[in-house]
Amino acid sequence: MKKRIYIETTVVSYFTARPSRDIIVAGHQETTRDLWPNLTAKYETYISAIVYEEAGKGDPDQAQMRLSAIEAFPMIDIDDDARFLAEKIIAGRGIPADYPEDALHVAVAAVNGMDVVVTWNFAHLNNPFTRRAIRRIVELEGYVCPEICSPQELIEVDQ
Repeated sequence: MKKRIYIETTVVSYFTARPSRDIIVAGHQETTRDLWPNLTAKYETYISAIVYEEAGKGDPDQAQMRLSAIEAFPMIDIDDDARFLAEKIIAGRGIPADYPEDALHVAVAAVNGMDVVVTWNFAHLNNPFTRRAIRRIVELEGYVCPEICSPQELIEVDQ
């Protein structure tokens, strides 16, 4: 059975972005491009309405590229359960209140039984302190918390 993967917006952005001259960003872009074919071949990959909304912002040409890149992935609706869980994640200080979209990504994934959230967002999602806090809050609310990882971590599992 394929694992269920939720792709957060930063992954789509790195996939479609113009090549960066910053060596770290360029490495993230290359890793994301290496992962991309596996998203349909090895996993059940999903996005949410928030990913679609975020991907559609900014430069019109880049936005179109991002939207085209995710059109093959089923979109999960954002329901009241996800909104409530996102509020709990923020109230429990799992994610700062200034970043409600980040809490919503995790909440949508948890409520819909995703195994993994894939993100390049190390500031508010994928770091040891927030992962632990998020897991505690999500599990207290009765959900299984999806693993939060970078594309690099997921590729290493695939090899």
